[in-house]
Amino acid sequence: MEELIVYLAKALVDKPEEVNVTLETLEDGTLNYQLKVASEDVGKVIGKKGRIANALRVIIKAAAMKESKKARLQILD
Repeated sequence: MEELIVYLAKALVDKPEEVNVTLETLEDGTLNYQLKVASEDVGKVIGKKGRIANALRVIIKAAAMKESKKARLQILD
């Protein structure tokens, strides 16, 4: 799933070499993915009114459900 997040994020940003994803497992078993991009690319990943960020979260949740897991996506500044 990390590869999916990296692939989607690199397609959106101007500096794909600065895309970084870390995984953290929460106490309830939820997978918490943290996406870090260059500071000037944060707006491109979030989108107007958060539409791109919401779309990314929907894709990640759907991919996690396919594997019978729960997942979250955080976009870090």
